[in-house]
Parts: sequence; C-alpha cells; structure tokens
Amino acid sequence: MTSLRQRVGAALLCLAASATLVSCGSDDDAADGSVTLDYWLWDDRQLPAYQDCAAAFHRANPRITVEFTQTAWTQYWQNLTTELVSGDAPDVWTNQSTYSATYVSGGQVLDLQPYVERDRVDLSGYQAGLTEPWVKDGKRYGLPKDWDTVGLVYNTAMLEEQGMDAGRLAKLTWNPSDGGTLEQVIARATLDDKGRNGLDPGFDKDHVEVYGFLPEWADGSQGQNGWGEFAAANGFQYLDKNPWGTHYRYDDPKLVETISWFKHLIDKGYAPRLDQQSKMANSELLAAGKGAMTVAGSYAISSYTGPKLKQQFAFAPMPVGPAGRKSAVNGLSDAIWAGSKHKEEAWKWVKFLASADCQNLVAKRAVVFPALKSATEKALAAHRARGEDVHVFTDAVAAKDGTFLLPITEHGTEIDPLVQDAIQSAILGQTSPQDALEAANDKVNALFR
Repeated sequence: MTSLRQRVGAALLCLAASATLVSCGSDDDAADGSVTLDYWLWDDRQLPAYQDCAAAFHRANPRITVEFTQTAWTQYWQNLTTELVSGDAPDVWTNQSTYSATYVSGGQVLDLQPYVERDRVDLSGYQAGLTEPWVKDGKRYGLPKDWDTVGLVYNTAMLEEQGMDAGRLAKLTWNPSDGGTLEQVIARATLDDKGRNGLDPGFDKDHVEVYGFLPEWADGSQGQNGWGEFAAANGFQYLDKNPWGTHYRYDDPKLVETISWFKHLIDKGYAPRLDQQSKMANSELLAAGKGAMTVAGSYAISSYTGPKLKQQFAFAPMPVGPAGRKSAVNGLSDAIWAGSKHKEEAWKWVKFLASADCQNLVAKRAVVFPALKSATEKALAAHRARGEDVHVFTDAVAAKDGTFLLPITEHGTEIDPLVQDAIQSAILGQTSPQDALEAANDKVNALFR
C-alpha cells in the first residue's frame, strides 16, 4: 500500500496508510531560514479543520510550514513509539492522556510551562477539567485542544414504535440490579426472528434479529464507550486520586456489579455475545438495523448525522444511576517532542492550535467540540445550522458533578490490556467478574510497587 502526498495551500498533507509509516519530515532547514514542522494526528475527520488552521498559521508565520501525517489510531501509536525510540519523532503530535504519561515519564515531551509563563497564555477560557491532565509536578505537557463527552445514540423509528420519545429517553434510570427503565427500553427494542420483543414470554434469545443494546468491549482500561459511565453512575472511582494516582480500584464491588449487569444483558439475549460479535462497528450495525441503541462519544457525532442519517438517529443523555448521571470528559492536547530542533516554532504552532484563532476554525467544521468555551458555543451553533441536535453532549460537560476524568497515571499502556482482557474474560463467562477484576487489579497495582 502506498501513501498519497498532496499540497493543500501552504500545508503539505501526507496521508499514511494504516499499515505503513511514511516519514514526511524534512531533516534540513531551508537556506532562507524557513522551517518545516512535522505534525501528526490520527483522525481523518478532523484533518480538514486542522488544515484550515495550518493555512491561517502559515499566513501569520510565512517562514513556518506545517506538514501533516495522518495515520489510523492503532498504527499511529505504534509508529509514534517507534519514532520516539529511534530519535526521529515528529516535532508536534496530537496526544491522548492514556499514552501521554508514558512519554512524559520517558522525558520525551517538552515542558511548556516556561513558554506559557513567558507568553502569558490565558488558561481561564477552557472548559473545566481540561488543563489538569497535562500538568504534573508543576510542569505542563500540553494545552487543551478539544473535549468530548458521551451519550446514548438510538434508532428513532425503533424506539418510537415502543412509545419512547426524546422527553422520556432523557429521564431514563439505571441500576445494576434490575437495569432500571433503561433495561426495559432495551428489552422492548430487542426482537427475535418472530418479531417478539425481549419482554414477551415467548422471546427466543437464541434467534435475535435486532439487539436492544450494542456494547463496546474493545474499551481498554477506561471503558469510555460504555462500562465506565455506568460504573461511575454506580459510584465507582478508578483511583485513589486522579490524575496521577498510584492505587487502582478495579476490584471495587461497584465495578463488579456493573460488569455483571452487562453480562446479564447478553445472557438475556438483549445484547450480542462477545464471541459472536460482528466485525462491523456499532455505528454500522445500527445503520443496518441490527441494533437499537449504543453509547456514543461526541467525537463520533458525524457517524450518525448527515443528509442520509440525521433523521434515523438521535442522541439522549446517559441514564441516571445510583450516583447520578455521569459521562467521562476527555480531551486531547498537542505535545512537542523534547528532541525537536525547532522548539520555538513548534511552540508557536501549539499555542496557535490552542487559541481562538484556530479553535474557531475547528468549530465551523462541527466535527469535535473545541476546548475553549467560546469556540464550543460556535461548534454547537454550527451543528444547529445543520439541523443536528447534539445538546446532550454540551449539557453533560456543563452539568454540576456530571463528568469524571478517565484515569491518568503512569503505566497506562500496560494497564490497558490487563483490564480489557479481564473484563472480556468475565463477559465470555470464562471467569466471574469478581475474580477477573480482583486478579487484574492485583496485576495493575503491582506495576506501581
């Protein structure tokens, strides 16, 4: 598979295939003092917005050109780790909290605090909770770039058939004992091959045509796309403190109860078995009519909207659990490689990415919510102009005690598979949720000893 290079205005875009790393950087500066910065990101949907930013940045800084490398998620982190080890990393890359701690510990990310202080960067305009993940021991390793929360996405026709409208869906409840009103909706939306729903005494759980709920099980140690929100709504907390805690609580009965409830959904036939899970994404399964509801992050809005889909799907808030309504709030930043030859130029680009000048351009594309509150409002307005009702995501970030941070600690990349494997083994019935999570928690905490 080959890569495609094309110029877009002043910025050169390098699209790397998901299985092949294509180095797009320039080792030598031009004789006239101009500099090319190598910038990496993974999301092709966000790429046009940051091309807009790069063009505006180049107009303001004509001696600095930003060159893009976009690679799909899994390969992105593999490639970045390889390049950091080899000493040939990009000047700037889009960073995520789970991976950031590893690079910070390795001394591979530049401390931005001296630059922030020198240039008097105002940090007060960002959404609450977005700056903390990038600060450790007084050093700052990124500026907020965007944010996301999660909600329910559902097939409007399927739920209307059972008398559920947006108003009723906004008041759903959940608990791990009987699933609350959410489980009732899921059961009614589940249909077997005879058209009987999950509450019908004759329902055949072995011949399901439409599942009421589609879980996400490739969800690492964070559960951002489902189990994390339910566990938090049940009172679960990942750590002794977050960020930068040193003792995990994956053995908490609140999490055990939550994972047990998910397995209960499968046992009842309301959700697909993990060992028979389709290779299609949940968004594709919903579009194909194979499911009625799933959890979706605001970063995936475009998967459910657009001229062909926006009447088919709608968004609802997460249900209210014993500890309230909860959504993870997560955000990205841009990291500067500590070994970059162009630190000042890289800092100018990162500062621009975190500024209103860039984030307002990102807002116009209505793909993600920018980190600045003012730009968030512009993004929401852009969605409204398209006829897209996405207020559940902004409501979540504005709600008092409505969000929680995903775990940010050392060893994040090592913890991820330990917890995911444990949860999957429990869901498959290979071991009990309690035994699986207790064993995983012991392994996780051993990493900190």
